[in-house]
Amino acid sequence: MADAPSPWWMPARHADRRPRLLLRNRITAAFRAWFAARDFVEIEAACLQVSPGNEAHLSAFSTEAIGASGARTPLHLHTSPEFACKKLLAAGEARPFAFAHVFRNRERGPLHHPEFTMLEWYRAGEPYGTLMGDAAALLALAAEVAGVKRLTWRGREADPFAEPERLTLAEAFSRHAGIDLLACIARDGTTDRDRLAAGVAAAGLRSAGDDTFADLFSRVLVAQVEPHLGLGRPTILCEYPVSEAALARPAPEDPRVAERFELYACGVELANAFGELTEPAEQRRRFEAEMDEKERVYGERYPIDGEFLDALASMPDASGIALGFDRLVMLACGAGRIEDVLWTPVAETAP
Repeated sequence: MADAPSPWWMPARHADRRPRLLLRNRITAAFRAWFAARDFVEIEAACLQVSPGNEAHLSAFSTEAIGASGARTPLHLHTSPEFACKKLLAAGEARPFAFAHVFRNRERGPLHHPEFTMLEWYRAGEPYGTLMGDAAALLALAAEVAGVKRLTWRGREADPFAEPERLTLAEAFSRHAGIDLLACIARDGTTDRDRLAAGVAAAGLRSAGDDTFADLFSRVLVAQVEPHLGLGRPTILCEYPVSEAALARPAPEDPRVAERFELYACGVELANAFGELTEPAEQRRRFEAEMDEKERVYGERYPIDGEFLDALASMPDASGIALGFDRLVMLACGAGRIEDVLWTPVAETAP
């Protein structure tokens, strides 16, 4: 059995890691300058929130605040600065951005870490397609700062200076799995789970009787689609089913899909973007559905932030995007694991 690597703080190992960490700092500085040149304002979102987020499969770290009287208030470390940023949009900030430390439980692997950095930015009054240009520009800037012509991860490459391929989910499911995705979605967004299950079976993928539409959708995406994305050049995967975009508004040209895209390079998901939903009642309905699913699968649910829903009522039309900053640094320096580009990785717990 191979010896376990020495701790990250041992001088010899730190010396090996240090060039990547200094590159991380240079990319951070270049990104801050890029945002400043475009009149963005950097904000700091508090990590402790009433709600950590309301997506069924995101798990949070939870704690409590103890007041002077001894009263205890449940709080959670946020999984994204999204709620805070949108409240600031409602307050009048037109272009906020944040390098936010965020926290996700139950997640650890080459591309996942319990604490990581999310770069998130918003554009009030601008279409979400504008964010596609932003994301492509930042990929190129990261590579330029790193002095590389290719992003790389585990033998896969992408040209960060090439115009990204744009691929809808319907096109991707048809091309890589032979599934007619839009035929499984009604005009009102209702999904046909059984029809998708038939397509999954025809594609040779396993399914179970209690699989939901979301389960089946995710299985096809992960097994059949994602391995083909961002190879040679970045890919923008867009027009997600409305049911798979809890915080995005429906696309005006087709209510079956939402204004959501994800950015991929080297088969790695780097960013997730929305044309933001601003209807409080609809957002509450979606959150409650997500929490019902979370309770069904994990036996727990998180509170809904009432102030966030209140803020949506006065929030302007906006677009927003979250980019996994550590992952982009990984690809820019060819690192194999996310810990390779974190200054102080969280110790892994014993099995």
